[in-house]
Amino acid sequence: MTSAERTAYALTANELEQFYRDGFAGPFDLYEPDDMQAKLRALTPKLLNTKTAAYKQDGAMSGVTNLANYDRHLDIDFLAEHITRPEIVDRVSSILGPDTLCWRSEFFPKYPGDEGTDWHQADNFSNVAGSKHPQIVWPEDSEFGGTITVWCAFTDATVDMGCLQFIPGSHKTMNYDESKTMDYNAESINGVEKNGVKRGFFGYDYRQLQKDPDWSPDESKAISLPMRRGQFVIFWSTLMHASHPHIGKTQDMRLGFAGRYLPTQVRVYPFSNSLEEFGGSASLEKFGCVLVSGQDHYGHNKFVTHTVNGTPFQVR
Repeated sequence: MTSAERTAYALTANELEQFYRDGFAGPFDLYEPDDMQAKLRALTPKLLNTKTAAYKQDGAMSGVTNLANYDRHLDIDFLAEHITRPEIVDRVSSILGPDTLCWRSEFFPKYPGDEGTDWHQADNFSNVAGSKHPQIVWPEDSEFGGTITVWCAFTDATVDMGCLQFIPGSHKTMNYDESKTMDYNAESINGVEKNGVKRGFFGYDYRQLQKDPDWSPDESKAISLPMRRGQFVIFWSTLMHASHPHIGKTQDMRLGFAGRYLPTQVRVYPFSNSLEEFGGSASLEKFGCVLVSGQDHYGHNKFVTHTVNGTPFQVR
């Protein structure tokens, strides 16, 4: 594969300028709608079988935040290939640099009647970790933190079904203090209303992390980002983002799949040997980052090597 082929999907100069200004880029096409629908149909029974999942959960977990469905790219072939697709990796690497890893993936289902996700930002991802330790640590001389999230619509994501919302440019200022504590309450899921909109955060109240208790996001600047199934968007985790409620005009579920990417110099889970989130915990024994581009010159992190259908799965 030539250098030109490896960077065929890199963001253009205009796209990079827009990304640095607004904090997101896209949506971009990845799968044709019919192809995505077929892939999801084949994927569903594998998701229901968590015997090979990296995490065996302990404790009470809600269905939408089940740790057994974190990082399913570590045991499901299609998801392993998905996070290393050049359409994704080329664009991410044009932002983060040539040496890039994927450290986490998550599913975000939203069923008819489900609340929207509250406005939030994430820098070091310690806000819901029981240990309160940062899950990612950038070098001390870094100009910024956070992670790049690539959110792919595995189903249609319309406004009525709960598509994403962003406040462009908000990634430049953190409005939350992740050293503060949020209290988990599973009974609050789908039971919170803010400014007349059903909007919560998977059993947490993100307002508990606000630096200024009297501050609230300027939703007049918010934009909605509908996507058809098979499209994806790239955004900084420090960008103020949320989602609409699924108001139930259709009985179809909205399903998003997010991969999270970092340059290899960032440390992943440097203080933890387990995940403690959303009322449950799981060992990180089987966890490993995936090198999706370039090389690891630092040795900070544990990496895994994929096999797909018994064959080593090569990434660039």
